[in-house]
Order: sequence, then structure tokens, then C-alpha cells
Amino acid sequence: MTRHTVDRSPRPAPDGDAAPSWPAERTPWPARLPPLANWPVIFAVPFVITSLLVVGYPVVYGFWLGSDLDLYEDLFTDETYLWTVWNTVLFVGVGVNLKLVLALLLSGFFALGSGWIRALLAISLLPWAIPSVPALLSIHWMLNPQWGMLGTLLGTVGVENPAWLIDYWWAMAAAIGAHIWKWLPFWTLIMLAARMAIPQDVYEAAAVDGATGLRRFWWVTFPMLSNVFLTSALLSTIWTLSDYNSIHFITGGGPADSTHVLATLGIRYAFAVGDIEQGVAVALSALPVIVPLIVVLVRRLGREGV
Repeated sequence: MTRHTVDRSPRPAPDGDAAPSWPAERTPWPARLPPLANWPVIFAVPFVITSLLVVGYPVVYGFWLGSDLDLYEDLFTDETYLWTVWNTVLFVGVGVNLKLVLALLLSGFFALGSGWIRALLAISLLPWAIPSVPALLSIHWMLNPQWGMLGTLLGTVGVENPAWLIDYWWAMAAAIGAHIWKWLPFWTLIMLAARMAIPQDVYEAAAVDGATGLRRFWWVTFPMLSNVFLTSALLSTIWTLSDYNSIHFITGGGPADSTHVLATLGIRYAFAVGDIEQGVAVALSALPVIVPLIVVLVRRLGREGV
């Protein structure tokens, strides 16, 4: 029997302006874009534009407002600014060091792990969990020298109410205390997590060598926590330098603008006084301290593989 074969070779495309083939029409439009313009790039474009508008533009505009060197000459001859620099050093130095030392000590207590201690740990996190504004405003009203709750309680036991918001030293102590009260739970949790990560084998080996009690803390626990403690100190310093709420809602910069820090003085000059350039100059004057701290922090995180 003779078999007949059919030629199935493709037909040549017609010449001239012909309609596109079906596969080309059904190809999604992102697939027909250039290689660099793919879906990740498309989704990243709104983020980049938003970042430039929300972050890039204010930063560039701020540097432009504070580019006049005469602004800094006025600052360095301003007694309020010079006193504010001292307040910032005091606020950051006492606040950061006392806060982290207390967090290190409290982490040892909470590491005991009893049921009632865990319940106490949950309660101790409340100051950090609640919003800053109502919490700090509550402390402000508690310290009112005339009818504040703290003064009333002290009066019931025959103790004279200190001039919390009238005397400079008492006002600074109140602001630093409120800052520590607000952020101590967070750093306690960080130190506690670092303690729990120390292997028990290290403690067992130290116990064999006779390291117990304070010797165990000094020769085993603290060296194992030193990197976390130093990194926390750097990060806490950066955050405390920009802490506006603790001063604003506790003392308001008073009495007589004597408790301002750089974060609050810049806002006062920019909005209360109406000198925006001077307010920006106050904020930019902190950059010689903040930028090196950020560089050191990033390098430490890079070495630790975070």
C-alpha cells in the first residue's frame, strides 16, 4: 500500500503590514519591558519616590537652612545654648549610664525564673509599653509643687515637698528619672535576653574553678555581656540625644529655659521664637557627636555579624 505524506512545513509569513501573531498579543506587558524594568523595580519606584519626598527633601532642605556660618557664631555666644549643651551632657551621661547599670542588675534578678518573678517581669514592662505622652504628662502632674500626688503623699508623712519643677536640680532630676523609668524595661529585656544566651557549661566550669557569687558575675557574666552592654550604650546614647518628650512633658524647658536640651531648644527656636534657621542650627550642632556614634555602632554590628 502506498502512503501519502502531508507537507507540514510552516508557511511563510505574508509580506507587508500584517497583524501581530497571537502569542505576541497574549504576552503580558511587563514581559515586553527592558530587562532592568521588571516587577521588583516597578514596586520599588513608589518607595524610592516616597523616601526622596519624606526623607531626602527635608534633610537637604534642613542642611540648606543651617548652612549659614553666622548662625553658629550666634549660637556659641548664646548663654542659653551653652547651658543647653551642659544639660544635654548631664541628661545623656547620667541617663544612659544609670539606666544600663540598673538594667544589668535587674536582668540578674529576673533571670532567676521563678513564677512570681516572671509575673513581676511582665508588670515591669508596662512603663515601656504605654504611650509616652500620657505617661510623662501624668508624671508632670504628680510633681506639681502645689497639689501634685507625690507632694501630697510626702506631706502625710511630714516630709516637705521638693520644688520639683521650680528648682533647676530637682527639675533635671525629675526629667532624668522619668526618662529612666520609661526606657529601663526595654534595656532590662535586652540584658535579660543576653544573659539567657550564655551557655550553662561556662557557669559550670567557673564553679569548678571556684568562681561563685560576685566573682562569678565579675569574671564570667559581665565579660560575656560586655559586647551587648557596649552596643546598647551606643544605641541608647543616640536615642537619648534625640529624646524630646522627657524634657518637654516633664519640665517644659523650665524654670526659665534652664532645663532645655538640644532636642527641645531647637524646637523652641524654630516654632516658639519663630527663628527656623536658628532652630535647625541647634539640631545640626549635634551632628559632630551623633555621626561618629553611628559610624562606631555600624562597625560594631558589622563585626558581630548582626
